[in-house]
Amino acid sequence: MQRRLTILLLALMLAGLQYRLWGPDGVIQAQQMRGQLADRLAENAHLHSRNAALEAEVADLKAGGPAIEANARYMLGMIKPGETFYLVADQAN
Repeated sequence: MQRRLTILLLALMLAGLQYRLWGPDGVIQAQQMRGQLADRLAENAHLHSRNAALEAEVADLKAGGPAIEANARYMLGMIKPGETFYLVADQAN
């Protein structure tokens, strides 16, 4: 009788440990959180590089000169006096 009680007690302890391992705060959730962390780190790296590019563009624009002119030509279609504007369009087939 005592042997059965000991086996039952050990089985219950094992079940409790298994629940803690595989339960709501266990291995599966930890793996999911690692995946989310990797996604966030990749997104942060991408945003960091984009921010660095924007900061460089802002610094160029603050410095003036060629960066402002290039922006005006591209975004506003600026043409200097004496320049001739040519528009080259692809012909649709």
